[in-house]
Amino acid sequence: MPAYVTAEADTSELPKVEVDSPPRSSVNLPGSPVRRSRIGDLPMRVIYRILAVVTAVAVAAVAAVVGLVYSGSSGQPGEEASGPIAAPSAATPSPGFSSPTPSLPASDLPASESPVSPSPSPAVSAAGAQGRSAAVVVALSDPRIPGMPDDKRFARLPGKEHSAKLRLRDDRSGVSLARLAKPWKTYGAAPFSTKQVLPEVKGEVTRAMLVSCPVPIKVQATPRETALLAARWTLNHHPRGGEIAWTASQPIKDGWLLAYRVKYKVKTKTRFSMAAVAVMEVPGEKPAMVFVTIPDAQRAYWRDINTAISSIRVE
Repeated sequence: MPAYVTAEADTSELPKVEVDSPPRSSVNLPGSPVRRSRIGDLPMRVIYRILAVVTAVAVAAVAAVVGLVYSGSSGQPGEEASGPIAAPSAATPSPGFSSPTPSLPASDLPASESPVSPSPSPAVSAAGAQGRSAAVVVALSDPRIPGMPDDKRFARLPGKEHSAKLRLRDDRSGVSLARLAKPWKTYGAAPFSTKQVLPEVKGEVTRAMLVSCPVPIKVQATPRETALLAARWTLNHHPRGGEIAWTASQPIKDGWLLAYRVKYKVKTKTRFSMAAVAVMEVPGEKPAMVFVTIPDAQRAYWRDINTAISSIRVE
């Protein structure tokens, strides 16, 4: 019986076959997480466009800020933008040595009530052209003041001349003046330094008085202008609505004299007083003022105005 021999044949490993993975789709499948894009994935032309837009916006913002800064500044360093200037009021000041009238700032007024500077009157324009102070310009714009008086000598007023042998010294003002005889009498001086009065007339709202004190207003460049402001101030001691008519304006020793008539109404009836104010330079800080007024109800004593003014002496 034949013998069979089993032989083992040499075998080799079969080669591995690798299958390429299918390409990933750029489309997100439902339920899969959303992939975020990166700048590197953007085309360069898109990046350039974005940078150009950002640069243009930044340049426009810088130009707007610079424009605002220059538009809000003035032409010179330290200057402020000019605004409307309210014209000073010519209303009657309240009695007293200092009587400022409170006013609402223009910034606090409604737009419809903002102050408007009126055209200056010829008298005010002439005063400004002559280099007068703002206070004098305001006084001359007051309808109660008929402009700067022309030079005119103080005439003797009608009435009986009364004797005045005694003198009254005003240490506060640095002057002395006649102490007028009876029926004149000294009276409570405040707010003045000295005060003399005539007895009240029954039914009259005002009375005669002769007073002295340092000038209760701002001193001006000349005694004449100071006297003008003082005369305007004395309207506080006349009935409301008084208007001045000048009767004299002349220099006196160490100062200036203004005499005037004050017209006003009492119970619809026109009345008036004769008055005078004298301003004198004294060694003190402020000039002295002597003021005298006598109403028409006591016109028999008008000559005492001449006596009082001529008696003033600087001590």
